[in-house]
Amino acid sequence: MKHVIVLESDRAARADIADFLSSQSVRTTRIDDGQHLRRILAREIVDVVLIEVKSNEDIELVREVATLTDAPILILSGNLVAEDEKVRGLEAGANDYICRPFGYRELSARVAVALRERTGPRIERVRRSYKFGDNELSVQQRTVTRSGLEDVKLTTAEFNLLTAFLSTPRQALTREQLLAASRIHSGEIVDRSLDALILRLRRKIEKDPANPQLIKTQRGSGYLFDCDVKVEERLRLKR
Repeated sequence: MKHVIVLESDRAARADIADFLSSQSVRTTRIDDGQHLRRILAREIVDVVLIEVKSNEDIELVREVATLTDAPILILSGNLVAEDEKVRGLEAGANDYICRPFGYRELSARVAVALRERTGPRIERVRRSYKFGDNELSVQQRTVTRSGLEDVKLTTAEFNLLTAFLSTPRQALTREQLLAASRIHSGEIVDRSLDALILRLRRKIEKDPANPQLIKTQRGSGYLFDCDVKVEERLRLKR
């Protein structure tokens, strides 16, 4: 079964699109933010990505996603879109640009075309690990390895939090961003427990958790991951 991601800010529209594609025997994942999309691309096989674009930030997300997956990217936009905006989206890495209003039969046909164009041999990026300082995070195993020490297994929330930091090194992240990155189900992580989660993660990756050098507190804003990060990938010819 093909896997399609639907990134749409409007809850009702997101549900309608996902329900229709599901009725066409397509597995759909509904999301409403880029951080969630990054997490999915890091650990799952995706065949098509539908991304709502309303701003320059959304265009930059398209550009980033195009470097993370070879899955076709279809932009969903409003009905008043200038040609220049469409060109920007396509140049950022999108394979198609669908303007509202559109019918679901049209959407299904465009998804089918994108899937057909993807059926030939292609190079697939397979993310293996992140390296930071003396540590290495295995994405598949969700473990942190450090020379001379026993591997450390991460919980789902710890893994999501750490990958959020590793995706944006040396950039301050607000508490709201980190809460969203750590949350799997609504309400699983609440604001008052974020500091406890940070503390647990520090104990697992810091040499001296009492004097953290990796995850640093930014007073009044949130936290910052203060280390260079290297992403290890392998390339595979996939048919």
